[in-house]
Amino acid sequence: MDSLASYLNYMKYEKRFSDHTVVSYQTDLCQFFQFMQERGFRENEVTGKLIREWMVSLGERAYAPRSLNRKIAALRAFYRFMVRTGQLEKNPASGIVSVKTGRRLPEYVRKEQMSEILEQKVSENEFVSIRDRVILLLFYGTGIRLSELLHLSDRDFDWQAQQVKILGKRNKERLIPLTDDLCEELKFYVSLREEQFPGQSPECFFLLNNGKPVYARWVYRLVKKYLSGVAVLRRQSPHVLRHSFATHLLNEGADLNAIRELLGHTSLSVTQVYTHNSVARLKAVYKQAHPRA
Repeated sequence: MDSLASYLNYMKYEKRFSDHTVVSYQTDLCQFFQFMQERGFRENEVTGKLIREWMVSLGERAYAPRSLNRKIAALRAFYRFMVRTGQLEKNPASGIVSVKTGRRLPEYVRKEQMSEILEQKVSENEFVSIRDRVILLLFYGTGIRLSELLHLSDRDFDWQAQQVKILGKRNKERLIPLTDDLCEELKFYVSLREEQFPGQSPECFFLLNNGKPVYARWVYRLVKKYLSGVAVLRRQSPHVLRHSFATHLLNEGADLNAIRELLGHTSLSVTQVYTHNSVARLKAVYKQAHPRA
């Protein structure tokens, strides 16, 4: 569909959404278009009733409320674009109400568990061992996203200023400070990488054993391997380390606005979800310590 292709280009090049978001919206929209065609509707014949029927059919297939809401958001945005570009007169998804969801608190690793995780050694090869450890340290020490780690290059690090430049969502840049210890670990990894692959000037900061850049699924498996050895978590992903970074900062009294800037959130309301973990921690301390609890 030409309209879908032009919308995806608009998302990618004008709105500057991440590749992950673009692919997710494309998947959701294609899924709806297939449903629409199976019902005998054409693109300009879509109604709110048809969209609600699609939501019901997805609900019957046990789609989670969060997944349904993402699909609703994708349809709203797509048809808003169609109206704005004059391809439709009315947005058929504008009256669709989002599904109610319970707010899920971010999972995080406790501080004492992080020490255990970072002390694990899963390879006798020094380059492999240090590389894996530095990836974990960087996630936990900066709170960066998986996609942001994958795009890191040597030129993003300023060793003198002890900071790293991160290219976040919608190509927004931010600077994150690095601790003395993290800087030393990172520079040691770079020296080992140069010994392992002499003469190379890699575009990607982190490399696999064969000299190729690390990729998302590989990093995900690496983090899962380390987290599964210590922490009992429902999710064992790089984002858990990002949550741990934010939660530990907040528990130690860091300003919420500063945490928002470090995480690259555009809205403070997104960052405020971490305050719930802090309140939960305070309640646990209260119940344990107060004589009347």
